Amino acid sequence: QVQLAESGGGLVQAGGSLRLSCAASGRTTFSYYAMGWFRQAPGKDRELVASIDWNGDRTYFADFAKGRFTISRDNAKETVTLQLNALKPEDTAVYYCTGHPTRRFLPTRESEFTYWGQGTRVTVSS
Repeated sequence: QVQLAESGGGLVQAGGSLRLSCAASGRTTFSYYAMGWFRQAPGKDRELVASIDWNGDRTYFADFAKGRFTISRDNAKETVTLQLNALKPEDTAVYYCTGHPTRRFLPTRESEFTYWGQGTRVTVSS
């Protein structure tokens, strides 16, 4: 089992950037996990932002994230990072780190992920 802890959220003006980090811990091998970031805005369903496979070779981005956000991982440090650039007020949400133990496929659906962090809040002011 793995525990996930997000950090890096905060308040930023539109057009600014934030770097979200997720640290994994527990009796597990991080490199066996596909990882992802979801977000949930007030009154809306949780949605995928991006996901990354076990070694970083494959990534997937939601349309709203393409060209603005990047996802990366460091298996040695057991971390996954979501870089948020050109932020917009509509990016305001709680961002969640998630993981699933697989090397066979790249999860992109909420139901395909097993472990979740508590979330970090991102607020973008106009």
